[in-house]
Amino acid sequence: MDKSKIRIDRRTAIVASTVGYAGMRLPTAAWGKPAATTTRASGKAKSTILFFLCGGASHVDTWDMKPDAGSAYRGPFASIQTAAPGIRLCEHLPMTAKVADHLAIVHGVSDRGLATGDHHAGYYYNLTGHAPDNTFRTQGNDRRPYPDDWPFMGSVVASKREPHESLPQAITLPHKPSRPPYTRPGQFSARLGAEFDPFYLSSDPGNPLTFAAPSLTLQDGVTRDRLSDRKGLLKSIDGARRTFETDAAASNFEIQHRKAFELLASSATSRAFDVSEEPLAVRERYGQTVNGTSLLMARRLVQAGVPFVTVFWKEDTSLNAKCKSAGGWDTHGNNFQCLQENLLPEFDRCYSALIEDLAQSGLIDDTLVLVSSEMGRKPKIGDMRSGGTVGAGRDHWTACMSNLFAGGGIRGGQIYGGTDKRGEYPEHQTFGPEDIVKTVYHAMGVNDLSAIDASGQPISLLAEGEPLHQLF
Repeated sequence: MDKSKIRIDRRTAIVASTVGYAGMRLPTAAWGKPAATTTRASGKAKSTILFFLCGGASHVDTWDMKPDAGSAYRGPFASIQTAAPGIRLCEHLPMTAKVADHLAIVHGVSDRGLATGDHHAGYYYNLTGHAPDNTFRTQGNDRRPYPDDWPFMGSVVASKREPHESLPQAITLPHKPSRPPYTRPGQFSARLGAEFDPFYLSSDPGNPLTFAAPSLTLQDGVTRDRLSDRKGLLKSIDGARRTFETDAAASNFEIQHRKAFELLASSATSRAFDVSEEPLAVRERYGQTVNGTSLLMARRLVQAGVPFVTVFWKEDTSLNAKCKSAGGWDTHGNNFQCLQENLLPEFDRCYSALIEDLAQSGLIDDTLVLVSSEMGRKPKIGDMRSGGTVGAGRDHWTACMSNLFAGGGIRGGQIYGGTDKRGEYPEHQTFGPEDIVKTVYHAMGVNDLSAIDASGQPISLLAEGEPLHQLF
């Protein structure tokens, strides 16, 4: 194939989303704008990869195991020693154990009763650093994303960086967490304006090498020669659909088309988005699943200079018959079977591959990797929704969870914080999602969190929380 032609006719389908081009400087929406674009005053990281385990990962079955807890709490898994003295992980994470010298595990992250215990509030709190307001209590999982919500941490980073010459500043893949009729709040730029919404790429478990943005798709066979004609671009666009509750994208439709042209005409964009360029051995090391390939894509994107990439763990509905969580982390039933047979092996392979890859390529010092989730799981085994104890599930648990950091100036091989003998509550120190988000900002050198609201008044994008300086 002629390398001078954009790779649209491959099923990698490089496309442009009308939902936002983070950091590509569309006119700022009415809700607000950054007070100033800042350079990195401090912080070693140039990019962040957020790996979000959708559903609520069980901390007590993975990286905060409690072998001395009673049988009503302790699961069947053993812990193993790792490459880092003093750090023990689940026996079903053997590859992650080998890279534990790069990890800083933060135990005792808690919502401190400020959230609601459901997924919507958990997403919002952990993605923005802001405690959910009362609408999350009154509306529950019917609570939609609002344009005056606090912004996603990736959008804040995008708003504080100079725009990339050809790529968005924040990219999210392989899906936008939602389940009809609702969409998870917290993953959008909201009051910062649609300009800073992440650029979305979607992929499917059945064809993990294919990534596409769902809003604008170019027809097969479109080359850069055709893209050089703006009218040719517009005629090649199949159509645009609104993908969440905002009017900002529609009001800037013509500008979005121009940005689509800029993205699609860029050879750098096409190369960054084409995972099939990676050697087969590399793809196999990450695991040829949608989540593994998404982490490989994330590495390619930070290598190309994208400051913030989010990988939201995607369920695999083909697992419905054997895993009640459908391949996600919301393990209300058969928690241990799902973890042992599906979730942990897939996570272990792709996450350890990412850390190894970043270390071997020299990107680890410049790239912060954060593993998070919307909540932990209840240490006491049994969930009424799956028949109680016999269902071998774990319910939601927002009083305690763990986060994993690596790279980006983080000192590896350490555990920070702790939990009680059952993993139910923080011990000694309590950290909130705001502290985790502030740590990301600190690592990225985003220290100026000022912005201007719709009325022209200065605001802080995150006044609460403190960076966990001890991690660095």
